[in-house]
Amino acid sequence: MVISSALRAEIEAECARFPLARGAMLFALHRVQAEHGAVTPELAVELSELLEVRPIEVLEVVSFYNMIDASPGGRHRVRVCTNLSCSLAGARSLLRDVEEHLGLECGQTSDDGRINLGREECLGACGGAPMLWIDDAYHECIDLERARELLDGLE
Repeated sequence: MVISSALRAEIEAECARFPLARGAMLFALHRVQAEHGAVTPELAVELSELLEVRPIEVLEVVSFYNMIDASPGGRHRVRVCTNLSCSLAGARSLLRDVEEHLGLECGQTSDDGRINLGREECLGACGGAPMLWIDDAYHECIDLERARELLDGLE
């Protein structure tokens, strides 16, 4: 058993809120990722038992949602939204500047394992474009100076 007993109890309690345990799938995936850094095939098997589905059904959801990782990345997940609103507000140049600042390209993890950098097609914050997503927190109307402050402050 890889999922902690405390998290297992939390997921079971969430499953009880739904007619079918699978209704807690996204909740469970986010919580497992928070505890383990990713939802690996081994964890998917454990989750499938809790959610009363086949392991492949868990892995299908993992592969569909780009906010769920199938393999561990950095300690911090950093994403720049590059959809239309954010791009019009300068997100693509922000992304290039962030890549240069970190010495990374999208999809890479820093050598020290601190940051995994990526882009998202849409993070649903068009009114605050451009936006940077760090570890599930939205930072809106971001410029390079503020992005550098946030990134340099990550341990």
